[in-house]
Amino acid sequence: MLVKTYGSALKGIDAITVTIEVSVENGMQFCMVGLADTAVKESHQRVISAIKQSGFLFPRRKIVINLAPADVKKEGAAYDLPIAVGILVGSEQITVPELDRYIIMGELSLDGSLLPISGVLPMAIEARRLGYRAIIVPRANASEAAVVNNLEVYGLDSLAQVTALLTGTGTFEPVRCDTRAEFARAQNSFDYDFAEVKGQESVKRAFEVACAGGHNILLVGPPGSGKSMMAKRLPSIMPPLTLAEALETTKIHSVAGKLKGGSRLLTTRPFRSPHHTISPVALVGGGTPGPGEISLAHNGILFMDEFPEFPRTVLEVLRQPLEDRHISISRARYAVDYPAGFMLVASMNPCPCGYYNHPTRPCTCLPGAATRYLNRISGPLLDRIDIQCEIQPVPFDKLSAMGAGESSADIRARVVAAREIQAARFADEPHIHCNAQMNTRLINRWCRPDAATMDILRHAMTKYDMSARAYDRILKVARTIADLDASEAITATHMREAIGYRNLDRGTYGKTY
Repeated sequence: MLVKTYGSALKGIDAITVTIEVSVENGMQFCMVGLADTAVKESHQRVISAIKQSGFLFPRRKIVINLAPADVKKEGAAYDLPIAVGILVGSEQITVPELDRYIIMGELSLDGSLLPISGVLPMAIEARRLGYRAIIVPRANASEAAVVNNLEVYGLDSLAQVTALLTGTGTFEPVRCDTRAEFARAQNSFDYDFAEVKGQESVKRAFEVACAGGHNILLVGPPGSGKSMMAKRLPSIMPPLTLAEALETTKIHSVAGKLKGGSRLLTTRPFRSPHHTISPVALVGGGTPGPGEISLAHNGILFMDEFPEFPRTVLEVLRQPLEDRHISISRARYAVDYPAGFMLVASMNPCPCGYYNHPTRPCTCLPGAATRYLNRISGPLLDRIDIQCEIQPVPFDKLSAMGAGESSADIRARVVAAREIQAARFADEPHIHCNAQMNTRLINRWCRPDAATMDILRHAMTKYDMSARAYDRILKVARTIADLDASEAITATHMREAIGYRNLDRGTYGKTY
């Protein structure tokens, strides 16, 4: 008897439907075809044990399993459940009248219980798009799939429960989720607040400008000056995720297996902080489980502490994603695209000893060490960082003060107001959402200061020998500063502040002691 069950395979952050064809006929053989990896082929022993432990008989007959389409690689143990169901139906131990209305995915343990799998959210989205009535997944993945509306989601614990649901001998309620209500309720919850930061007003201002326009930012300062501490508070002043952004971000984390049991939508922007020993593949993706750190930081923040300590090969792979906001990965047998629209936040010491330009402690490095340390970051990469901010340690008087600083909620309100101006400005540009994403055409349209203000920029470009990319970045930052002031025009004040954020472009940095 030939039976067809339906599952899903992942390609990038999207899912495609897989037809699991099971043929049970006379003979004594078990054969699986359809470009299955080792984990899928090993399902044989798991399925045998799970079927027996669930009170059924494993047929001693010829079983041929085909996973179609045959040219798409099938990975992981999530095909255990649809294979087991197909064998039970094909051997006529159960009868399922509407088997073609279900997407079935789940890993089986030897006792027949269901174990969680990765990538359930894109599978559920694809199931709804193709008109399937329901999706059956392990209970640990049910709340994740329930984010998708107009699709029945059943989270079950074992193969026995799955067969009871399919045959109608058991009653199970689909998992319900009010996505919008839960999203609105949880998106303003943060562990850190800028009210806890004392002093560092100039750095807070730089962070505010960066978040308002989606600009990349680099902090340069001595150890203990608060670089990492303030960076961890950045999500609290970022504009809230939209529902579409949350869904896209959650898909990426679902494919990567980063969602914890019971997780639904991600409600806050991701904050990824990889260690400086990370490999290029782990950063950009393409290995196992797929998306790299730059994709996991999509719609959020990629924080790279001790920036010059990252290997040069790792830093250089950032250049193309910073411009294109996606990463195309080509391997010998496949090619995938992952989104990578992140805001880069980096921090570094000014020199190897950490105390170059320190107000009270002398630098113990040899002459030129600060310049050599900075040169670990290539010029093209440094050019792509819009805001370069020097930070100094907070004096004891301010550090010991008991008063709280400005709260994240107050800063965030200004950031949101500036983003609303940008949303209206780019309403007709489908792929542009903030000032940092403007191309040359949009810069020429929206960043046109008057002659006197342009003279200020011309003088700075000449004096500090800045690049053409720095010219564009300064105009973008100046546009964001004007948006924070709710000003249609870029004034001289806005331009001077934007130029002041290009500290590392100056030819004198690191050459005087």
